[in-house]
Amino acid sequence: MINKNNNLLVKLEKTGVYRNNKWLVKDVSLEVNKGKIVTLIGPNGSGKSTTAKIALGLYKDIEGKVEKFTDKIGYVPQKISVDWALPIRVIDFMNLTQDLTNTELNDALTLTGMNHMKHNSLNDLSGGEFQRVLMARAIAKKPELLVLDEPVQGVDFTGEIALYKLIKNISESLKCGILLISHNLHVVMSKTDYVLCLNGHVCCSGTPVAVANDKKYKELFGDDVSKILSIYEHKHDHTHSSDGTIEKK
Repeated sequence: MINKNNNLLVKLEKTGVYRNNKWLVKDVSLEVNKGKIVTLIGPNGSGKSTTAKIALGLYKDIEGKVEKFTDKIGYVPQKISVDWALPIRVIDFMNLTQDLTNTELNDALTLTGMNHMKHNSLNDLSGGEFQRVLMARAIAKKPELLVLDEPVQGVDFTGEIALYKLIKNISESLKCGILLISHNLHVVMSKTDYVLCLNGHVCCSGTPVAVANDKKYKELFGDDVSKILSIYEHKHDHTHSSDGTIEKK
């Protein structure tokens, strides 16, 4: 397989999955490049997780074509089952399915802001802290492609903002490409490079502003779109921190 673009990590061409006499998702094309964040948005059941699993190669019988140009992949699934009664520490959890060197473990936990809690029990962590540990576990081997399926679930609004900032920092620090599933274009808007809006198929795609302006996106998500755009465009020369202070770019 020849890759003429050295930055290309994965490419989907008109892909789809047909199960139990219905399409879970159909006719999806996208590509993820090194250092770029591609975000999938859409209502529940729109095919976001299915598309991510197509990119990961977890579906073998699919329509269309998938080309992967890296085997160095990290993945944070939408759901993970943990027995919170078990006295398992962060460092134990990090090593459950992989053998990490001290350097790999410390680097990943430091990048995600969790190194100071590596000896804490998992059941002592907040929702946001646990999500950071999941991301640390996924990046410990320094993947070239990172797939994050709803990585801010169970986190409050302020925590969401902090996690999306972390995701952007991971992309810049590791120079990895990220395929991100999000339910909130407003929060992720300034952190992503390209957006696909799904509803069983690609309704619209492009830059965050282009998607938020698209009629089909507005039909799916309603009149709050105008608020998203006004907030985003208002932020073009500065940002608002979580405490309300203004920081110039």
